[in-house]
Amino acid sequence: MRRKFLLAAVLLATSFIPFANAQDEAAVDPQYTWDLTELFPTVEAWNQAREEVLAEFPKIEARKGTLGDSADSLYATYRHVSDTLRKAGRVFVYASLNTDEDLRESEPQERDQLAQIMFAQFTEATAWIQPELIEVGREVIESFIKEDERLAPFAFQLDNSLRNAPHTLGQEAEQTLSYLAQSFGSPSNIYSLIANSDIPWPTITTSAGEEVRIDSQGYGRVRGSQNRDDRKLAFDTFWTKWQEYRNSVGMVLNSHIQTQVGLAKARNYDSVLHRELFADNIPPTVYHTLVEEVNKALPTLHRYFRLRARMLGVEQMHYYDIYPPLVSLDKEFDLETSKRITLEAMAILGDDWVEMQGAAMDERWMHVYPQRGKRSGAYMSGFAYDVHPYVLLNHNDDYSSLSTFAHEWGHAMHTLYAKQKQPFETASYSTFIAEIPSTSLELILQNYMTKNAESVDERLFYLGHALENMRSTFFRQTMFAEFELALYEAAERGEALSGDRITEIYGDILRRYHGHDEGVVVIDDLYTNEWMFVPHFYYNMYVYQYATSQTAGTALYAKIVEEGEAGVENYKNLLRAGGSNYPYLLLADAGVDMAKPEPYRAQVAQMNAVMDEMERLLDELE
Repeated sequence: MRRKFLLAAVLLATSFIPFANAQDEAAVDPQYTWDLTELFPTVEAWNQAREEVLAEFPKIEARKGTLGDSADSLYATYRHVSDTLRKAGRVFVYASLNTDEDLRESEPQERDQLAQIMFAQFTEATAWIQPELIEVGREVIESFIKEDERLAPFAFQLDNSLRNAPHTLGQEAEQTLSYLAQSFGSPSNIYSLIANSDIPWPTITTSAGEEVRIDSQGYGRVRGSQNRDDRKLAFDTFWTKWQEYRNSVGMVLNSHIQTQVGLAKARNYDSVLHRELFADNIPPTVYHTLVEEVNKALPTLHRYFRLRARMLGVEQMHYYDIYPPLVSLDKEFDLETSKRITLEAMAILGDDWVEMQGAAMDERWMHVYPQRGKRSGAYMSGFAYDVHPYVLLNHNDDYSSLSTFAHEWGHAMHTLYAKQKQPFETASYSTFIAEIPSTSLELILQNYMTKNAESVDERLFYLGHALENMRSTFFRQTMFAEFELALYEAAERGEALSGDRITEIYGDILRRYHGHDEGVVVIDDLYTNEWMFVPHFYYNMYVYQYATSQTAGTALYAKIVEEGEAGVENYKNLLRAGGSNYPYLLLADAGVDMAKPEPYRAQVAQMNAVMDEMERLLDELE
């Protein structure tokens, strides 16, 4: 029960991608914003629902001591808790989305805090359940499940709770920890305000005479400039400003890490990594195989950087040369064009997919364009089971925005397919599965665009984007995972983690991945502050799952291409399974074993094949 709450109380499926300069509020058309009235028609209605949720907590606590009485009593408790969580999720989503529309507004932030307090109190009210369930014992609980079919939706949840017996404390200890649930999330909340609201970002003047505010959005645009001096200026300006906050952000991240290390010890885990993998019953070999295979494949990454240097016409690659497109593309992908192309590409997944996605995209489920104060990046929020998924974008009408559009709608479609077959209790899927449809839809889009390119240059553009996607997801996210693990292991050894020390650890890994010592990509000291820019480091070993998911998505797409309709149905069945079983087992049932090296090697082989094709086209042009 505790674990399900923690998964629900975050915005799953988040992509932190910087975008271009925000629009003024006056330029925002309501048709390009989401309609939160489908959640609650007014703030008053939202507050009433929140109070109704709060009123259920004493009733839940009153059921303490009844789980072992009978199958009916067990069902009554779990049904009550589930229904309360379902309503609480809707309250949380409204507050969270409303806040992200403009992080400068205090009233939405206060409502978001109230929603988080509500969930902290939910944790307190339910803290007794797992210890009592374990005390009742597996034999009795399993007999109740066989006796009462109404417990079927809770069977997996009950099994998972019982599996956690070695790491569940007594009722008093669990209750005490529950009181601190909100404070455990404070570092992430503080970081979010610093990164998105509090830093006074400077303005630069580009070579074209344009003034650009170098916040995360402006940095994201200028770092991809074809003008090398402009992108170096954006890098230097952005990371110099971040460096001013290195001590404070380092303290915030360290407080998060120390908290997680303490919690892992309190629950008798060997490490934070052990806790995070155990939570979803993922074999440790998955994590270690990923890191080992990616490190073996660094020559492939370095090959990409040398190809990039050739295509950009630079003798020595620097870190600020990573983001500009290898070939310019004079095409605009506005929202309607992005919808049309996405649906055309997804035709490979069948008529039912296209029909459902097309209808959903025509609704007001999205907040599309950048604006001042809006949360940067993109995500899908799918916890409002009784409504529909919501998608936050920062669409800039370029191909990167189209690719992100497909990515986030992969999450949304996953949620819709899961709801087709799963009740609320098993509809929420693990992060280990969550990034598979998003990354596979990006791959489907890339292959569609490459196939339909109208010129060699356009084909090179899409192939280059595919390479960059593999770099940023397969290699970069694994690099982040190595860094995150290094921080936790340092803390677990009792080492101090200041902002300077964190930067040193990050810099060593960053330079190794980019071949700095071999002269592949030069990493200036200033750019080793990059770790401060990544909010996922507050999500506890989250990032490695981007890399495993892209790998799994590639393998599943290969099945679709090779097996046709059978491969498509296999893919959809994985999505329909939601969270009805442990994610590693769900994926293994779909034919992909992430504990083995083969899927990762296939991903690397695909990257080399793309570079082979690009080099062939370049040789023809020359």
